[in-house]
Amino acid sequence: MGTAYTPGLSISRHHKVSKRRLLPIKGEVVVAKGDHVQPDTVVARAMLPGDMESVRVSDALGLEPSELGETLRVGEGDAVEKGQLLAQSKGFFGLFKSQCLAPIEGTVEFISLMTGHVGIRKPPTAIEIPAYIKGTVTEVLPGAGVVVETHGAFIQGIFGVGGERQGVITVVAENPQDELTESEIPADCKGQILIGGSVTTAGALQRAVERGAVGIVVGGIVDRDLAEYVGHDIGVAITGQEPVGAALIVTEGFGKIAMALRTFELLKSLDGLAASINGATQIRAGAMRPEIIVPASETNAETQTGLSSDEAHQLEIGTQIRVIRVPYFGAIGAVSALPAELVEIDSGSLVRVLEATLEDGKKVVVPRANVEIMQST
Repeated sequence: MGTAYTPGLSISRHHKVSKRRLLPIKGEVVVAKGDHVQPDTVVARAMLPGDMESVRVSDALGLEPSELGETLRVGEGDAVEKGQLLAQSKGFFGLFKSQCLAPIEGTVEFISLMTGHVGIRKPPTAIEIPAYIKGTVTEVLPGAGVVVETHGAFIQGIFGVGGERQGVITVVAENPQDELTESEIPADCKGQILIGGSVTTAGALQRAVERGAVGIVVGGIVDRDLAEYVGHDIGVAITGQEPVGAALIVTEGFGKIAMALRTFELLKSLDGLAASINGATQIRAGAMRPEIIVPASETNAETQTGLSSDEAHQLEIGTQIRVIRVPYFGAIGAVSALPAELVEIDSGSLVRVLEATLEDGKKVVVPRANVEIMQST
């Protein structure tokens, strides 16, 4: 038995999924432990203070800052509307009065007779964190958020863009080799997560967005199509904040790569079911994979949870793996041998290797650090 040095890639029909739903700032948790939640259930809420805008009132009235006091029509703590009178000068013999109006809606936070400025704080912005998945609150983190847990199908991709979405899985490909082209996009796919086979194009992605799709899952994509869809080259280690209409999840890698049969068959069996997806990807420390989560229904919920974290990172004969480095990038196979001795590779380093039998029957030898385990239950 050996150890894999890269995160396992989960493809599981029965998996325990736990999600920490955290606020970016201290706030209020609005659910309790044991509560059953839907993807759109708000579990925590916080108020983000609005920006401050400083109004040069004395300058607007043509007065010295020390003269500001008697002209003011508002005080600290007062709520003001845009266009409301903040201050007005006496003028000459009651004529030629100068006025200063509030440029924004907000609350008067300070009045300075040293500078002649009035500070108005814009209204706070409510931050609400939804549950994201259908499940049960298993832990409450006071002032911070909650942990939501569910059981069901869990599929991780290798790369994605776009954030969290919810929709209904719709399989449009007949087999894992099918390309998802513009002509394959349904006329009405509002609220759907479209499942293709191999590669897709920027045109197909855009058409899917125009017709209401919330997600697209395919085996691969060409980098130029990805850049066209996102609007720029992806040159960062973290994705998920792209302003795209539908989340994109790539299950195998870049280029024209057929979706792994086991992944395709699992998604096909989930056709028509509600799912939560997230294209966010982090490829450096603390790796995060794009994901598809389909909770089991209450009538047929399964409690099997797949492999433990220790088991999931063990290599042994028969373990399903995916190669994540060239020249076999994206290839899927099974471990057929685990030589104990170190082997010198092209760089001159001595590393542990494994022999894998790929799906086409070809046997290859690759460094153990160049593979990731495909968890499947």
